Amino acid sequence: MRKFNIRKVLDGLTAVSAAASASSAAQQQQAGNRETEIQETLQSEHFQLCKTVRHGFPYQPSALAFDPVQKILAIGTQTGALRLFGRPGVECYCQHDNGAAVIQLQFLINEGALVSALADDTLHLWNLRQKRPAILHSLKFNRERITFCHLPFQSKWLYVGTERGNIHIVNVESFTLSGYVIMWNKAIELSSKSHPGPIVHISDNPMDEGKLLIGFESGTVVLWDLKSKKADYRYTHDEAIHSVAWHHEGKQFICSHSDGTLTIWNVKSPTKPFQTITPHGKQLKDGKKPEPCKPILKVEYKTTRAGEPFIILSGGLSYDTIGRRPCLTVMHGKSTAVLEMDYSIVDFLTLCETPYPNDFQEPYAVVVLLEKDLVLIDLAQNGYPIFENPYPLTIHESPVTCCEYFADCPVDLIPALYSVGARQKRQGYSKKEWPISGGNWGLITQSYPEIIITGHADGSIKFWDASAITLQVLYKLKTAKVFEKSRNKDDRPNTDIVDEDPYAIQIISWCPESRMLCIAGVSAHVIIYRFSKQEVTTEVIPMLEVRLLYEINDVESPDGEQVPPLPTPGTGSNPQSIVPQSHPSTSSSSSDGLRDNVPCLKVKNSPLKQSPGYQIELVIQLVWVSGEPPQQITSLAVNSAYGLVVFGNCNGIAMVDYLQKTVLLNLGTIELYGSNDPYRREPRSPRKTRQPSGGLCDINEGTMVPEDRCKSPTSDVKDNSFSRSRSSSVTSIDKESREAISALHFCETFTRKTDTSPSPCLWVGTTLGTVLVIVLNLPPGGEQRLLQPVIVSPSGTILRLKGAILRMAFLDTTGSLVPPAHEPWREHNVPEDKDEKDKSKKRRPVSVSPSSSQEISENQYAVICSEKQAKVISLPSQNCIYKQNITETSFVLRGDIVSLSNSICLACFCANGHIMTFSLPSLRPLLDVYYLPLTNMRIARTFCFTNNGQALYLVSPTEIQRLTYSQETCENLQEMLGELFTPVETPEAPNRGFFKGLFGGGAQSLDREELFGESASGKASRSLAQHIPGPGGIEGVKGAASGVVGELARARLALDERGQKLGELEEKTAAMLYSADSFSKHAHEMMLKYKDKKWYQF
Repeated sequence: MRKFNIRKVLDGLTAVSAAASASSAAQQQQAGNRETEIQETLQSEHFQLCKTVRHGFPYQPSALAFDPVQKILAIGTQTGALRLFGRPGVECYCQHDNGAAVIQLQFLINEGALVSALADDTLHLWNLRQKRPAILHSLKFNRERITFCHLPFQSKWLYVGTERGNIHIVNVESFTLSGYVIMWNKAIELSSKSHPGPIVHISDNPMDEGKLLIGFESGTVVLWDLKSKKADYRYTHDEAIHSVAWHHEGKQFICSHSDGTLTIWNVKSPTKPFQTITPHGKQLKDGKKPEPCKPILKVEYKTTRAGEPFIILSGGLSYDTIGRRPCLTVMHGKSTAVLEMDYSIVDFLTLCETPYPNDFQEPYAVVVLLEKDLVLIDLAQNGYPIFENPYPLTIHESPVTCCEYFADCPVDLIPALYSVGARQKRQGYSKKEWPISGGNWGLITQSYPEIIITGHADGSIKFWDASAITLQVLYKLKTAKVFEKSRNKDDRPNTDIVDEDPYAIQIISWCPESRMLCIAGVSAHVIIYRFSKQEVTTEVIPMLEVRLLYEINDVESPDGEQVPPLPTPGTGSNPQSIVPQSHPSTSSSSSDGLRDNVPCLKVKNSPLKQSPGYQIELVIQLVWVSGEPPQQITSLAVNSAYGLVVFGNCNGIAMVDYLQKTVLLNLGTIELYGSNDPYRREPRSPRKTRQPSGGLCDINEGTMVPEDRCKSPTSDVKDNSFSRSRSSSVTSIDKESREAISALHFCETFTRKTDTSPSPCLWVGTTLGTVLVIVLNLPPGGEQRLLQPVIVSPSGTILRLKGAILRMAFLDTTGSLVPPAHEPWREHNVPEDKDEKDKSKKRRPVSVSPSSSQEISENQYAVICSEKQAKVISLPSQNCIYKQNITETSFVLRGDIVSLSNSICLACFCANGHIMTFSLPSLRPLLDVYYLPLTNMRIARTFCFTNNGQALYLVSPTEIQRLTYSQETCENLQEMLGELFTPVETPEAPNRGFFKGLFGGGAQSLDREELFGESASGKASRSLAQHIPGPGGIEGVKGAASGVVGELARARLALDERGQKLGELEEKTAAMLYSADSFSKHAHEMMLKYKDKKWYQF
């Protein structure tokens, strides 16, 4: 009774604040038996939360840009994100604060800067010369909507086209508007009676910077003379224009239209196109116009010295090609190649050898941004092969349904996984190096191996090397290949409990030391895998079927017989609950015609060839019970030292010996309690008909229903809101009384109060906050292990917490973590020689626990974390020595006991968005930061903490966000990040040649300063746009380079700040103005001399 009272007192101590609960625990510790004081080294200053890197394909991409000198690629998205890619391993993520869609990106080529245009009519200038790019300036247009931007190479004047058809000019150094404006009515004059529509294209003639080509949506194109401020030529066409591109000699340009045609125009012949092409139109015999096709959304026109020009376009397919995939068309001379894509094309760019528009372009590759992929096509090789993509952009190849993160793994793991994964690589890629090769890697300050495992909707599992803030796929395992695929819907046996994705992975349990892998899938199936470097063919796939029942005074047992107690030692388990191991027929049904003893999936009965890597050890499936589908598995654990796997759901728990391929334990949750059941449970309600339900995936962003937000996903059946619980036969009343298994942990510890030494056992946690302990009696190792049965028996130990149990761990008497016992990995597919056999007989499971040699006086501590609280319980006395109420109003989604700075702590992520850490064993609060609210179940399903202060979650259906809660990692992050900008000499301009120079041919330059500067064009209307200084400007001053260029940079910055500091007429301002004016006189010469180091050198 005494223990019961103490526990009640404890449960009553729901302290209001974290500090109060910590102090109450401390007082209680003093009052109770005095435990050995453990020195805790972790303090609040060891913790700091910050995002580190984001991996994966940019979600919902909308814009693309490339710097041909720096060789950096930029992608903008519909949510205002910016992703920058350099050489493999150099990546960067930035975010526009307002989250508006990026409509266009323009690099200031070889300047280390980028302009982004957003759907909310703002322009932003990003400084890429710092490891974390920042916005230097922003400009918000108030009266007009931005539709197109163009920044000529080596110019500081950005042309901005608007929906009204006007063009404004922005100085990208000061981010102010010029007074020079090209009004739509002046541009078209009387050539059209109606408004020409928004600006869809702006570019200057490659051979004459003073001539600007303006494309209006309606089909009108104007060649505007900037000096005389009037149109030289107007070209009208009756089809809407989507894009325009110049021939490098400036004598011809090409337009793409909404009827699937291309028109090529001679600059000096505006009356009609020089040539009209319909790339995908059927040519009609009697000279009629070809049938119209779908719009050509973009065209590029690229020339080569040695041969015909390339015309590259997206769209334009004929309307009768229904169901055909999106295509990129490459026309080169007389050949036309149509390249099919897996997803729709967002944008594409042709990569060329020169940044100068007035030189032969020499295209070598096309980068195609698709809705869910990035493809690079090699134009120099026959057949246009694609480059092998080195970025980790395939996370979402099939939607991610769960993930796990392991830091500080055994060092031989990554090479082992890489060697088996290298055989899975596809062939037929381009032989050339990946052309996006800019930037430099950061310093590697973390030397420990990190692995991320992702489980997917199609049943695949991917292992990723995540060491040192990079990500690279190592190995892919397809778990679905063990099952028969149904050819079509009608052929499918009606046993599925999900309508789609029946192989989706729900839980991954992995032992890095022994390399044993166990997965639980959505169709109530569990597969155990062993790692091998040898290929094997399995003649018969070993399988077990388990019948898990939930019965209390059930309708089917009218005599209301007593719930059978746990099997006594020696009897193994209830024999009726084990289905024979033969492959079953799929048409079993019980006497009343209800489906019975049928698994949801059919295991293949033909021999299975298994490649090196993970190979099937055993398949376990839960079966239908009298018309009730099996419930989804809610928890899973595997232990290589014991040769056991255990799993549970809302019906009960099952334990399997995977070495002997037998079921050891199969019990309803209530039967686990025996006669100690503290709950009054209602009999189950009669069945309702089953309704179909969806799978786990949410590749299309979905948000939670409001009531889901405040209700714990584990309050009735764990994961029921994640995966939209399969069984509708359970009414809500019945569901509330159902108790699911929510946590499982194998360990070697004290199972009862009277124990004098630790022994192997299994700790079971449930959704009602109960922890039960099951004793494992294992036979000796070697051959005996395969011959003698494992005996499983209850210990009678029951502990209680508030909320569903999430995680359990054990500390030794010094406060160090006691990891579960494991067996070191060895190759199982090679016959052992005699010496090895002798060794294996003597081999003991590795238990790093110092407890195996513990004296009676030494104790252990159990750390148990639930959705609401954490407790530390002293063993074997079972006294609760520390308690912390983690949250009153929310619930913990993920709790992990992790190592950090040679110590350990409990890390929790709450549904209210807080990330918290607590010291162990005293549960002192060390960190509590509001990080992100739970906006959808994907975050809840994928968030995980690991050792050394690392954590991750799926931030979008295609991207992983990594973060750290370690102060040390935050401090080293700057060094670890790669550099995007590297000083590169700008290539020399093309030679004009003697005669062209003599007779005035070749490219004509333009003094834009003279035209667009304030002295010539005056000031722009203040109400038109508003300048907003960015946060990156001040930071930049600190990093400005020394020498003349640095002086120029400082002067330019001073010039920028002049506008902001007009009110502060002090000596400092005067000095800045003086310095700025003196340097601005020489600005033009300096720019030419130091092209790669301009005012952005911060």
